[in-house]
Amino acid sequence: MENQRFISLDAFRGFTIAAMLLVNYPGSWDHVYAPLLHVPWNGITPTDLIYPFFLFIVGVSMTLSFRNRQNTEAQSNALLVKVVVRSLKIFGVGIFLNLFPAFDFENLRIAGVLQRIGVVYLFCGVIYLYTNWKQQAYLSAALLVGYWLLMTIVPVPGLGQSMLEPGQNLAAWVDSQFLPGKMWQGTWDPEGLLSTIPAFVTTLSGILAGRYLISRHNLSEQVNSLFVAGFVSVCAGALWHYQFPINKNLWTSSYVLFTSGLATMMLATMIFMTEIKGYRKWTSFGVIYGSNAITVYVLASVLSFFFYEMSLGGSSLNQHWLTITTDMGMASKLASMIYALGYVLLMFLPAYYLYKRRIFIRL
Repeated sequence: MENQRFISLDAFRGFTIAAMLLVNYPGSWDHVYAPLLHVPWNGITPTDLIYPFFLFIVGVSMTLSFRNRQNTEAQSNALLVKVVVRSLKIFGVGIFLNLFPAFDFENLRIAGVLQRIGVVYLFCGVIYLYTNWKQQAYLSAALLVGYWLLMTIVPVPGLGQSMLEPGQNLAAWVDSQFLPGKMWQGTWDPEGLLSTIPAFVTTLSGILAGRYLISRHNLSEQVNSLFVAGFVSVCAGALWHYQFPINKNLWTSSYVLFTSGLATMMLATMIFMTEIKGYRKWTSFGVIYGSNAITVYVLASVLSFFFYEMSLGGSSLNQHWLTITTDMGMASKLASMIYALGYVLLMFLPAYYLYKRRIFIRL
């Protein structure tokens, strides 16, 4: 399957970005259905799957994009330059979004979603270009085990013991000592320094899945193997949870195995439905969204100022919506979700415009 383009992957990326916007832009954060919220600490909700799914997709996409383009050391070096440049662009856009619209540099948050994607893309790009799949698998295992040992054995300075409580763990301490700028939780950040290490493995798992997809195995065999591998990973993550709890804020090793396994199973299922069975009409929305995924994400963040912060008649648009709909008798959570769905559909319009004109913006 060396030259096949996977429509399913484009759709997977697009549906993931649409889900990210759905949970990021409710009508009101005071009225949100539980599945559309991150779990406060240990455990997982559907919302906690979105970010790791996207990092997994980054890994698969990297493999498919770089295939047949690194046959020599010179080609790999040329690709490395592109990896570095793209990583810097993604990181820079993340910084811009954290500054927008006030551009308050004094309270700048350095960490963030796009910033982590940029760092992970750089690290995993280098690993992909200069190692084979076995080395990538061994490295992934070493990073997960090493992170587990760091978090559960090394005492937290000042506390005298290892802990996994909010703000009282080794990752939080590293952030408080070495992460510059404002932090999301005051003294620590969910996109902090130490917790980025296991996030590398989330993307490396996508790279390994991608490498298998461009192997010479039959596509049906690939789908079956990926689904089984994903199921095994989910089970391993669930078992590890009892010793190292599934936790998005800490991006624990069990969280990596659990979410990467689900992402692998999802990818295998979508390939089966789309590439093998030929059911493609349902993918159109995702493909259009996924063709300019980061562009739509950035645009949604910028335009959110007008839909959530700008005052019109003393209230923002989302506040007006909640007032009008709840006064009509609609449940607050339902009204909030409908507003979020409307925002997702609104962002589909520029995505559709770019897609129809074959404009694909790559950072």
